[in-house]
Amino acid sequence: MKDLIRLFRRFLPPYKGRVVLNFVFNLLAAVFTAFSFGLLSPILGILFGTDQPVRQLVPWEMTIDSLKNNVSYFLTWVIDTYGQSTALIYIGLFLITMVIFKVLFMYLASLMMMDIRNSVVRDIRILIYDKLIALPLGFFSDERKGDIMARMTTDVQEIENSVMNSLDMLFKNPILILTSLVYMIYTSWSLTIFVFIMLPFAGLLIGRVGKSLKKQSRKGTNKQGEILSIIEEDMSGLRVIKAFTAEKQARGRFSRENENYRLIMNKLMSRYYLAHPMSEFLGTAVIVIVLWYGGNLIISEGANALSPQQFIVYLVFFYNIINPAKAFSTALYSVEKGLASMERIDRILSAENNIVDKPSAVAKASFNSSIEYRDVSFRYVKDKVLDQVRLTIAKGQTVAFVGKSGSGKTTLVDLLPRFWDVSEGAILIDGVDIRDMKLHDLRCLMGNVNQEPILFNDTFFNNIAFGVDGASEEDVVNAAKIANAHEFIVSAENGYQTNIGDRGDKLSGGQKQRISIARAILKNPPILILDEATSALDTESEKLVQQALENLMKNRTSLVIAHRLSTIKNADLICVMHEGKIVEMGPHDELLAKKGQYYRLHRMQNF
Repeated sequence: MKDLIRLFRRFLPPYKGRVVLNFVFNLLAAVFTAFSFGLLSPILGILFGTDQPVRQLVPWEMTIDSLKNNVSYFLTWVIDTYGQSTALIYIGLFLITMVIFKVLFMYLASLMMMDIRNSVVRDIRILIYDKLIALPLGFFSDERKGDIMARMTTDVQEIENSVMNSLDMLFKNPILILTSLVYMIYTSWSLTIFVFIMLPFAGLLIGRVGKSLKKQSRKGTNKQGEILSIIEEDMSGLRVIKAFTAEKQARGRFSRENENYRLIMNKLMSRYYLAHPMSEFLGTAVIVIVLWYGGNLIISEGANALSPQQFIVYLVFFYNIINPAKAFSTALYSVEKGLASMERIDRILSAENNIVDKPSAVAKASFNSSIEYRDVSFRYVKDKVLDQVRLTIAKGQTVAFVGKSGSGKTTLVDLLPRFWDVSEGAILIDGVDIRDMKLHDLRCLMGNVNQEPILFNDTFFNNIAFGVDGASEEDVVNAAKIANAHEFIVSAENGYQTNIGDRGDKLSGGQKQRISIARAILKNPPILILDEATSALDTESEKLVQQALENLMKNRTSLVIAHRLSTIKNADLICVMHEGKIVEMGPHDELLAKKGQYYRLHRMQNF
């Protein structure tokens, strides 16, 4: 219950007004319910002659005795004036009116709760998404993508289905139970005490099952995340699975995890489905005992004796407690499942993000002189990926990074936009440590073209204009022309408004890359980061795009990661990397003349 209260404190404060309205409407519904049922006792007593007629009106006061006396007085007057048959009609109309008010306020309370529930679920999704896009890349290297997707979708859905759908019962039923209890205590305090001696035993049983349900639910959601991870991995690697005829192994791995999930869910649901029969049994047992004890009170003639009509109305109110109590216990079972999902979501929400703006971060709207890597070292865990790198890049220079796979080229460039933070040393732009700049301003200075194009399931236009607010059609078309993408875009069915499919799967590799290049061209940043930007192009397109990129890079600072040395011959500076260090540095011809690492790489590619 503490976890549930903590959850409410986190997400309900913005909706305090609607929570108050929900409480007021539920209270009014409970009052009309109690009022209509409570009047049955004097009505039945007078109609059937077990109570004496009341012919003396007393002053109206906020007491049950005053209300009971005056209702009995008016009922006696109706019977004396119109007869018992007509009195029954009036009583029926009165009860119908009470029920109309009751269901009206119940409906209004449900409307308030509906908006609260849906708003909280929306807020949780936004919180997770905002956190995910703010977290550093290191977080995602330690997590499986499918499991993250499961938390964003399945776990949030579980919270909606269990915790949020139970909110109405958790808010409404306690009010119904309390108002019924007031009447029950007034009618027979001894019978009510007897009833509540037994209830703690029922609560103990429900609590024990609820704890095991939460534990098993946590296992189920974890396993579901693993299954989604396998699906995501297999769909992404389907080409490899087919090429290596590994369908049997892939199917076996999926089947094993799926079977484990089935076993976990069987245990979970067997406990969950125990909620209704257990509450049904406990409720029936309590009613039987109440009938026995209440019957003895009717038979007895002591101070605690009950009249038959009082006992009938008492049973009505008691039944009015049993159903909400059953629903309340079922809601608690559901809540335990939802809280297990909330724990998984909190692992994302509580994840540390160390790449954030300092309180004293400075704005940086332009790039004026140089980029400096000052004794930069970096490690992902223990082993150094970069070791004491020193490099100064003047404004307008094109600097290429070459070397074997794993030499640190991509890591060195990724440190500049702070995808990672340096472990030692510093990176400075115009003499200012990038960690002292506003992160948004820093990244606005740069445009990226990745080795693997990142495209979205949207139109050509929106993919090119991604991240550029207010881009005009003319600007987008010009960028596409420079990237040699205009011709195949206009030949598509709807031109620039054609959807390119999931991750751009409707396009060839070269077309994807050219759209990615057009996006960088449109952003028009002072610093360009090109990770083998022409690697996916055919020969003809490569020449055109290479020329366009060279024109674009004039008077700009460009950092190029190259695997094919033929593409970076005209670079102002080529840095040869080996085991996290820059081992050679200089123009193309100068490095060839040294006959060192660059010379050997060049010969290997031209062999």
